[in-house]
Amino acid sequence: MFLLDKLLTTPLLWIAKEINDAVQKEKAGESEAITQSLSELYMRLETGKITEEEFEAEEKQLLDRLDVIELRNQAADAESDNESDEDEVDADDTGRRTS
Repeated sequence: MFLLDKLLTTPLLWIAKEINDAVQKEKAGESEAITQSLSELYMRLETGKITEEEFEAEEKQLLDRLDVIELRNQAADAESDNESDEDEVDADDTGRRTS
């Protein structure tokens, strides 16, 4: 029975890990794209292609998007920490930590 359970859960765990890895890469790419957009925005301001008002409006939008990404990452990290803490509880349900 345990062998069957292991055979059934191993592919599911692998799929979950692959999905998580893909999401993390996408998040990192999104953050990098926004940072690149900010660099381009500063360049456009320096070269006079946009006004200070246009710059401030676009900069606020980009920085707000970065803030959302950061909050989302912090929430995911906190959730991950909580899950690992739960894994450390002894199987005998005494509430003692194994570490």
